[in-house]
Amino acid sequence: MTNDKSVSKFAISRRGLLAASAAGATGLALGFPSPALSQGAPLKVGLMLPSSGTFAKLGQFIDNGFSLYVEQKGGMLGGRPVEFIRLDDESKPETATDNMNRLVGRDKVDFVVGTVHSGVAMAMVKVARDTGVPLIIPNAGADEATGPLCAPNIFRTSFSNWQVSEPMGKVMHYVGHRNVVSITWRYAAGIQMAKGFAEGFTKAGGTVVEELTLPFPEVEFQAMITRIAQLKPDAVFAFFAGGGAVKFVTDYAAAGLQGKIPLYGTGFLTDGTLPAQGAAAEGIRTTLHYADDLNNPANVAFLEAFKKKTGQVGDIYAVQGFDAAALLDVGLTATKGDSAARDAMFAVMGSAKLDSPRGPLAFSAAHNPIQDIYLREVRQGKNTLVSVASKGVADPARGCKMT
Repeated sequence: MTNDKSVSKFAISRRGLLAASAAGATGLALGFPSPALSQGAPLKVGLMLPSSGTFAKLGQFIDNGFSLYVEQKGGMLGGRPVEFIRLDDESKPETATDNMNRLVGRDKVDFVVGTVHSGVAMAMVKVARDTGVPLIIPNAGADEATGPLCAPNIFRTSFSNWQVSEPMGKVMHYVGHRNVVSITWRYAAGIQMAKGFAEGFTKAGGTVVEELTLPFPEVEFQAMITRIAQLKPDAVFAFFAGGGAVKFVTDYAAAGLQGKIPLYGTGFLTDGTLPAQGAAAEGIRTTLHYADDLNNPANVAFLEAFKKKTGQVGDIYAVQGFDAAALLDVGLTATKGDSAARDAMFAVMGSAKLDSPRGPLAFSAAHNPIQDIYLREVRQGKNTLVSVASKGVADPARGCKMT
């Protein structure tokens, strides 16, 4: 799903042509195939995602979404066959640099796609900046990736932590909540989610009476849930994902707070977790750039294809993986599959407009998505669309100086 018009109208600038030539793309510029293309060499795509631990299911759905797009293109991107090199990052920031260097240095991948955990993503971003390898982030929302650490070779097909949490602050104030508690894991994504929510909520006139945190990936929530019961706030904002989200939501309901102190969060609280949360999740409201029942042709087709491929219902993680492949396809199609013509490829990717299952998807100058943020409510086991919480949201990209 690409914007063919934007691709066909692209012209390589003199500066871009010189850079492409230096990278071995002179053949493309003159209309002749480069040696790599004439030999039909496969594109090597490194998928650095969690396949074990708390975020294993999330990584699996991103992988399946990316693979689905490639399969729909006959196993190719930009007309070239794709070879996958998969690496389990285990959601461990301490091994992320070595893992990324392994993909780039030993395996010599053309592109890296990853990951889920923001701490791991930050290490990946630094290696990408140092080596110039193209990196597409299909989930991790660390604000820095499209903020002070932005770079021409780094793109995100998911969200920034601010982008999905700040609108919820406005929503909660609008519906009448004035004093709330926030709770999250104490790591990059959790801290930024809580901060983004607080920014929206306090600007609207609300007060965050207490910010509760615990180390990632700890799931002993009882003491904090007891604290929430003692504080008796108007509502609670929470950020957890994967197995931690399942445990928190079920513990919250078991403590008798479900329905008494309304629970809100970003969509990761209920995305990919509803079957395990069951009735405990009913009524939770979240903000995210996707809803299960979005009624647009792209989403209907995507969900049908994903179900046929995996036997499972697609979610936002699968969508983000699917869109990562779509974005890469746009760039490679523009360069006729030449992955060395990076200036040309990045320029087209930056101006791409994707017909995504989530709705229209464009990209900011910092290479972060510009997208609608939806308000959803769990009803009968589905993240049901309530309304558009904020339309065409662009991350402020604070500190980004694209070079």
